[in-house]
Amino acid sequence: MFGGMFSRMLGGMFGPSEKLNDLVAQLRPDLSRESLGVGPDFPGIVPNPLLSSEARRRRAELRTGELAFGVLVDWREVSSDGSPRVVLMLDVETADGVSFRGIADEDLTITELTRLAPGQTLPVRYRPAVMDHYVALARDAGAPGPGR
Repeated sequence: MFGGMFSRMLGGMFGPSEKLNDLVAQLRPDLSRESLGVGPDFPGIVPNPLLSSEARRRRAELRTGELAFGVLVDWREVSSDGSPRVVLMLDVETADGVSFRGIADEDLTITELTRLAPGQTLPVRYRPAVMDHYVALARDAGAPGPGR
C-alpha cells in the first residue's frame, strides 16, 4: 500500500521516466555527474565499496597505478561509520601533462579529515589504461597528504 503510494508520489514529483541520476541532479546539483566533471557513463560511487566486487578490484588496481598530482577541489563525507569515508574531487595532472577531474573514495581519520583544504596538492594514483576518473590517494608516495 505505502510502496505504491510512495512511487506514485515520487512519479508525480519527478516524472515517471526520470532516472536516479536525474533525481540526484535535481536534489543535489553539486553532486550531479556534470558538476563532478564526468560524463554520463561515470559509474558513480557505491554505497559501500567493501560490498562491491568491482570497487574492490578497482581499489586493488589503483594501489599499483601511475603516480600523479591532484589539487583538491572539494570533498563530501558519505559515511561516518567508524572512520569518515569521503569522496574527494581533484584536478589531476599526470607526468605526461594530461589533466582530468578525478574522484577518490577514501577512508580518512578524523585528523586527516580536519586537515583537508581546497587547493591542497596531494599525490594520487590512477589507471592510465582505463582513465575512468577514479583515483586513489597515494599514501605510499611520501609527499605531504591530508594526514601528514
